[in-house]
Amino acid sequence: MFGEDHFLPLVLINILGIAGILVWHIQGRSRPTGRLIVQILFFATMSLVLGLGRISPYRLDQAELQGAGILIAKSARILWWTHLAWTIIGFVHIYVGLNRRPREAHLLQDLVVAVVYLGVALSIIGFVFGAPIGPLVATSGVVAVIIGLALQNTLADLFSGIALTLGRAYVIGDWIRLNDGTEGRVAETNWRSTNLLTSAHNAVVVPNSVLAKQGVTNLSRPDETHWIAFAVHIAATHAPCVVEEVMLGILQNCERIVKIPPPAIAFKAIDAMAIEVELQFWVASPASRAFPSEDRTQTE
Repeated sequence: MFGEDHFLPLVLINILGIAGILVWHIQGRSRPTGRLIVQILFFATMSLVLGLGRISPYRLDQAELQGAGILIAKSARILWWTHLAWTIIGFVHIYVGLNRRPREAHLLQDLVVAVVYLGVALSIIGFVFGAPIGPLVATSGVVAVIIGLALQNTLADLFSGIALTLGRAYVIGDWIRLNDGTEGRVAETNWRSTNLLTSAHNAVVVPNSVLAKQGVTNLSRPDETHWIAFAVHIAATHAPCVVEEVMLGILQNCERIVKIPPPAIAFKAIDAMAIEVELQFWVASPASRAFPSEDRTQTE
Protein backbone atom coordinates (compact mmCIF):
# COMPACT_ATOMS: atom_id res chain seq x y z
CA MET A 1 0.00 0.00 0.00
CA PHE A 2 1.39 3.41 -0.90
CA GLY A 3 1.96 6.16 1.67
CA GLU A 4 -0.46 8.77 2.86
CA ASP A 5 1.19 11.44 0.68
CA HIS A 6 -0.59 9.87 -2.32
CA PHE A 7 -3.35 7.89 -0.64
CA LEU A 8 -5.35 10.79 0.77
CA PRO A 9 -5.23 12.96 -2.40
CA LEU A 10 -6.24 10.01 -4.59
CA VAL A 11 -9.15 9.11 -2.30
CA LEU A 12 -10.24 12.76 -2.34
CA ILE A 13 -10.09 12.81 -6.15
CA ASN A 14 -12.28 9.70 -6.28
CA ILE A 15 -14.79 11.31 -3.94
CA LEU A 16 -14.81 14.56 -5.93
CA GLY A 17 -15.14 12.70 -9.24
CA ILE A 18 -18.10 10.61 -8.11
CA ALA A 19 -19.73 13.60 -6.39
CA GLY A 20 -19.33 15.64 -9.56
CA ILE A 21 -21.09 12.96 -11.61
CA LEU A 22 -23.97 12.78 -9.11
CA VAL A 23 -24.42 16.55 -8.92
CA TRP A 24 -24.18 16.79 -12.72
CA HIS A 25 -27.05 14.29 -13.10
CA ILE A 26 -29.11 15.99 -10.37
CA GLN A 27 -28.88 19.29 -12.27
CA GLY A 28 -30.75 17.71 -15.22
CA ARG A 29 -30.91 18.77 -18.85
CA SER A 30 -33.15 21.72 -18.00
CA ARG A 31 -30.26 23.52 -16.30
CA PRO A 32 -27.35 23.52 -18.79
CA THR A 33 -25.63 26.48 -17.14
CA GLY A 34 -25.66 24.79 -13.74
CA ARG A 35 -24.28 21.61 -15.29
CA LEU A 36 -21.44 23.51 -16.91
CA ILE A 37 -20.52 25.26 -13.67
CA VAL A 38 -20.48 21.89 -11.87
CA GLN A 39 -18.18 20.43 -14.53
CA ILE A 40 -15.70 23.29 -14.32
CA LEU A 41 -15.67 23.53 -10.51
CA PHE A 42 -15.19 19.83 -9.89
CA PHE A 43 -12.51 19.47 -12.55
CA ALA A 44 -10.63 22.51 -11.24
CA THR A 45 -10.77 21.12 -7.69
CA MET A 46 -9.58 17.69 -8.81
CA SER A 47 -6.71 19.28 -10.75
CA LEU A 48 -5.76 21.36 -7.70
CA VAL A 49 -5.63 18.23 -5.53
CA LEU A 50 -3.43 16.52 -8.14
CA GLY A 51 -1.11 19.50 -8.19
CA LEU A 52 -0.86 19.83 -4.42
CA GLY A 53 -0.27 16.07 -4.07
CA ARG A 54 2.32 16.15 -6.88
CA ILE A 55 0.48 13.34 -8.62
CA SER A 56 0.83 12.94 -12.38
CA PRO A 57 -2.34 12.05 -14.32
CA TYR A 58 -0.14 10.64 -17.11
CA ARG A 59 1.54 7.77 -15.24
CA LEU A 60 1.30 5.67 -12.10
CA ASP A 61 4.13 5.78 -9.59
CA GLN A 62 5.78 2.50 -8.60
CA ALA A 63 4.50 2.91 -5.03
CA GLU A 64 0.92 3.02 -6.37
CA LEU A 65 1.25 -0.35 -8.11
CA GLN A 66 1.30 -2.32 -4.86
CA GLY A 67 -1.74 -4.00 -3.32
CA ALA A 68 -5.25 -2.66 -3.48
CA GLY A 69 -3.99 0.89 -3.88
CA ILE A 70 -3.72 0.40 -7.62
CA LEU A 71 -7.54 0.46 -7.90
CA ILE A 72 -7.74 3.80 -6.12
CA ALA A 73 -4.91 5.23 -8.24
CA LYS A 74 -6.41 4.11 -11.53
CA SER A 75 -9.99 5.10 -10.70
CA ALA A 76 -8.82 8.58 -9.64
CA ARG A 77 -7.06 9.13 -12.95
CA ILE A 78 -9.98 7.73 -14.96
CA LEU A 79 -12.33 10.15 -13.20
CA TRP A 80 -9.91 13.03 -13.80
CA TRP A 81 -9.66 12.28 -17.53
CA THR A 82 -13.46 11.90 -17.75
CA HIS A 83 -14.03 15.28 -16.09
CA LEU A 84 -11.41 16.76 -18.41
CA ALA A 85 -13.43 15.59 -21.41
CA TRP A 86 -16.66 17.01 -19.97
CA THR A 87 -14.98 20.34 -19.21
CA ILE A 88 -13.61 20.68 -22.76
CA ILE A 89 -17.05 19.83 -24.15
CA GLY A 90 -18.56 22.40 -21.79
CA PHE A 91 -16.30 25.12 -23.20
CA VAL A 92 -17.30 24.01 -26.71
CA HIS A 93 -20.95 24.56 -25.74
CA ILE A 94 -20.02 28.02 -24.40
CA TYR A 95 -18.30 28.92 -27.67
CA VAL A 96 -21.28 27.77 -29.73
CA GLY A 97 -23.67 29.66 -27.45
CA LEU A 98 -21.66 32.89 -27.70
CA ASN A 99 -21.77 32.66 -31.50
CA ARG A 100 -25.58 32.52 -31.23
CA ARG A 101 -25.75 29.80 -33.89
CA PRO A 102 -26.23 26.60 -31.88
CA ARG A 103 -28.30 24.77 -34.51
CA GLU A 104 -26.05 25.67 -37.46
CA ALA A 105 -22.99 24.49 -35.51
CA HIS A 106 -24.64 21.24 -34.45
CA LEU A 107 -22.62 19.05 -36.84
CA LEU A 108 -19.26 20.58 -35.94
CA GLN A 109 -20.12 20.44 -32.26
CA ASP A 110 -20.88 16.72 -32.47
CA LEU A 111 -17.64 16.15 -34.38
CA VAL A 112 -15.56 17.96 -31.73
CA VAL A 113 -17.29 15.98 -28.96
CA ALA A 114 -16.49 12.71 -30.73
CA VAL A 115 -12.82 13.71 -31.13
CA VAL A 116 -12.58 14.71 -27.45
CA TYR A 117 -14.06 11.41 -26.25
CA LEU A 118 -11.79 9.43 -28.57
CA GLY A 119 -8.70 11.30 -27.39
CA VAL A 120 -9.60 10.85 -23.72
CA ALA A 121 -10.34 7.14 -24.23
CA LEU A 122 -6.93 6.60 -25.86
CA SER A 123 -5.27 8.61 -23.06
CA ILE A 124 -6.88 6.44 -20.39
CA ILE A 125 -5.84 3.26 -22.19
CA GLY A 126 -2.27 4.47 -22.67
CA PHE A 127 -1.53 6.47 -19.51
CA VAL A 128 -3.71 4.74 -16.89
CA PHE A 129 -3.62 1.12 -18.03
CA GLY A 130 -0.23 1.30 -19.75
CA ALA A 131 -1.44 -0.43 -22.91
CA PRO A 132 0.50 0.26 -26.15
CA ILE A 133 -1.54 2.76 -28.15
CA GLY A 134 0.36 2.31 -31.44
CA PRO A 135 -0.91 -1.18 -32.32
CA LEU A 136 -4.37 -0.21 -31.12
CA VAL A 137 -4.44 2.82 -33.41
CA ALA A 138 -3.16 0.74 -36.34
CA THR A 139 -5.82 -1.90 -35.75
CA SER A 140 -8.46 0.80 -35.41
CA GLY A 141 -7.31 2.24 -38.74
CA VAL A 142 -7.86 -1.07 -40.52
CA VAL A 143 -11.28 -1.43 -38.92
CA ALA A 144 -12.10 2.16 -39.87
CA VAL A 145 -11.24 1.45 -43.53
CA ILE A 146 -13.51 -1.60 -43.57
CA ILE A 147 -16.35 0.31 -41.95
CA GLY A 148 -15.79 3.24 -44.32
CA LEU A 149 -16.14 1.01 -47.38
CA ALA A 150 -19.34 -0.46 -45.97
CA LEU A 151 -20.81 2.94 -45.13
CA GLN A 152 -19.79 4.99 -48.16
CA ASN A 153 -23.18 6.64 -48.64
CA THR A 154 -23.57 7.46 -44.97
CA LEU A 155 -20.05 8.93 -44.78
CA ALA A 156 -20.71 10.93 -47.95
CA ASP A 157 -23.77 12.45 -46.27
CA LEU A 158 -21.71 13.12 -43.13
CA PHE A 159 -18.83 14.98 -44.79
CA SER A 160 -21.17 16.77 -47.18
CA GLY A 161 -23.10 18.05 -44.16
CA ILE A 162 -19.87 19.32 -42.58
CA ALA A 163 -18.84 21.01 -45.84
CA LEU A 164 -22.22 22.69 -46.22
CA THR A 165 -22.08 23.88 -42.61
CA LEU A 166 -18.59 25.34 -43.04
CA GLY A 167 -19.50 26.95 -46.36
CA ARG A 168 -22.62 28.58 -44.86
CA ALA A 169 -24.48 28.37 -48.17
CA TYR A 170 -27.61 28.54 -46.07
CA VAL A 171 -28.67 28.59 -42.43
CA ILE A 172 -31.72 27.44 -40.53
CA GLY A 173 -34.70 29.50 -41.69
CA ASP A 174 -33.41 30.29 -45.21
CA TRP A 175 -35.56 29.51 -48.23
CA ILE A 176 -33.55 27.55 -50.81
CA ARG A 177 -34.19 25.98 -54.21
CA LEU A 178 -32.31 23.06 -55.77
CA ASN A 179 -31.55 22.53 -59.44
CA ASP A 180 -34.21 19.81 -59.65
CA GLY A 181 -36.89 22.33 -58.64
CA THR A 182 -37.23 21.28 -55.01
CA GLU A 183 -37.55 24.31 -52.78
CA GLY A 184 -38.52 25.13 -49.23
CA ARG A 185 -37.42 26.68 -45.96
CA VAL A 186 -34.54 24.95 -44.14
CA ALA A 187 -36.09 23.51 -40.98
CA GLU A 188 -33.28 21.27 -39.73
CA THR A 189 -29.82 20.00 -40.60
CA ASN A 190 -28.26 16.88 -39.12
CA TRP A 191 -25.53 14.34 -39.86
CA ARG A 192 -27.43 12.65 -42.67
CA SER A 193 -29.82 15.11 -44.28
CA THR A 194 -31.36 18.56 -44.52
CA ASN A 195 -35.09 18.94 -43.94
CA LEU A 196 -37.02 21.47 -46.02
CA LEU A 197 -40.52 22.75 -45.28
CA THR A 198 -42.28 23.55 -48.57
CA SER A 199 -44.96 26.17 -49.20
CA ALA A 200 -47.50 23.30 -49.21
CA HIS A 201 -46.38 22.56 -45.63
CA ASN A 202 -44.74 19.28 -46.59
CA ALA A 203 -41.43 18.11 -45.10
CA VAL A 204 -38.85 17.14 -47.73
CA VAL A 205 -35.77 15.20 -46.55
CA VAL A 206 -32.76 15.78 -48.83
CA PRO A 207 -29.57 13.73 -48.20
CA ASN A 208 -26.58 16.01 -47.66
CA SER A 209 -24.58 14.27 -50.41
CA VAL A 210 -27.36 15.00 -52.92
CA LEU A 211 -27.60 18.58 -51.70
CA ALA A 212 -23.84 19.12 -52.06
CA LYS A 213 -23.82 17.85 -55.67
CA GLN A 214 -26.68 20.08 -56.79
CA GLY A 215 -26.59 23.82 -57.25
CA VAL A 216 -28.39 25.62 -54.43
CA THR A 217 -30.11 28.97 -54.91
CA ASN A 218 -30.59 30.82 -51.64
CA LEU A 219 -33.77 32.86 -52.06
CA SER A 220 -33.34 34.50 -48.64
CA ARG A 221 -30.20 36.46 -49.52
CA PRO A 222 -29.69 39.36 -49.53
CA ASP A 223 -33.31 39.39 -48.35
CA GLU A 224 -36.48 37.41 -49.00
CA THR A 225 -38.15 40.03 -51.19
CA HIS A 226 -39.02 38.19 -54.39
CA TRP A 227 -39.82 39.39 -57.92
CA ILE A 228 -42.39 37.47 -59.96
CA ALA A 229 -43.37 37.78 -63.61
CA PHE A 230 -46.71 36.05 -64.23
CA ALA A 231 -48.07 35.62 -67.75
CA VAL A 232 -51.85 35.86 -68.31
CA HIS A 233 -53.82 35.38 -71.54
CA ILE A 234 -57.05 37.39 -71.87
CA ALA A 235 -59.61 37.15 -74.64
CA ALA A 236 -59.22 40.03 -77.10
CA THR A 237 -62.69 41.46 -76.39
CA HIS A 238 -61.49 44.46 -74.36
CA ALA A 239 -59.26 47.40 -75.11
CA PRO A 240 -55.67 47.07 -73.86
CA CYS A 241 -56.05 50.17 -71.68
CA VAL A 242 -59.04 48.60 -69.91
CA VAL A 243 -57.12 45.35 -69.39
CA GLU A 244 -54.17 47.29 -67.96
CA GLU A 245 -56.38 49.26 -65.57
CA VAL A 246 -58.16 46.14 -64.30
CA MET A 247 -54.96 44.15 -63.86
CA LEU A 248 -53.22 47.00 -61.99
CA GLY A 249 -56.22 47.34 -59.71
CA ILE A 250 -56.10 43.64 -58.90
CA LEU A 251 -52.37 43.76 -58.12
CA GLN A 252 -52.65 46.86 -55.96
CA ASN A 253 -55.44 45.34 -53.88
CA CYS A 254 -53.64 42.06 -53.27
CA GLU A 255 -52.34 41.87 -49.70
CA ARG A 256 -49.45 39.53 -50.54
CA ILE A 257 -47.90 41.93 -53.03
CA VAL A 258 -45.33 44.49 -51.87
CA LYS A 259 -46.47 48.00 -52.73
CA ILE A 260 -42.94 49.46 -53.01
CA PRO A 261 -41.67 49.03 -55.65
CA PRO A 262 -45.14 49.19 -57.24
CA PRO A 263 -46.45 46.37 -59.47
CA ALA A 264 -46.36 46.83 -63.24
CA ILE A 265 -48.07 45.53 -66.38
CA ALA A 266 -46.30 44.61 -69.62
CA PHE A 267 -48.06 43.64 -72.86
CA LYS A 268 -46.19 40.75 -74.47
CA ALA A 269 -48.39 39.99 -77.51
CA ILE A 270 -51.74 40.99 -79.01
CA ASP A 271 -53.61 39.17 -81.75
CA ALA A 272 -57.20 38.53 -82.83
CA MET A 273 -57.65 35.76 -80.28
CA ALA A 274 -56.02 36.96 -77.07
CA ILE A 275 -53.95 39.54 -75.28
CA GLU A 276 -50.87 38.25 -73.46
CA VAL A 277 -50.15 40.31 -70.38
CA GLU A 278 -47.22 39.88 -67.99
CA LEU A 279 -47.93 40.86 -64.40
CA GLN A 280 -44.76 42.02 -62.67
CA PHE A 281 -44.69 42.45 -58.89
CA TRP A 282 -42.77 41.77 -55.68
CA VAL A 283 -43.73 39.57 -52.73
CA ALA A 284 -42.33 39.64 -49.20
CA SER A 285 -40.92 36.09 -49.33
CA PRO A 286 -40.81 33.03 -51.60
CA ALA A 287 -43.40 31.38 -49.34
CA SER A 288 -45.91 34.03 -50.42
CA ARG A 289 -46.13 32.55 -53.90
CA ALA A 290 -49.26 30.48 -54.33
CA PHE A 291 -49.39 29.99 -58.08
CA PRO A 292 -49.21 26.54 -59.74
CA SER A 293 -45.84 26.22 -61.45
CA GLU A 294 -47.33 25.07 -64.75
CA ASP A 295 -49.43 28.25 -65.09
CA ARG A 296 -46.75 30.88 -64.62
CA THR A 297 -43.55 32.27 -66.04
CA GLN A 298 -41.30 33.24 -63.14
CA THR A 299 -37.98 34.99 -62.89
CA GLU A 300 -36.00 35.46 -59.70
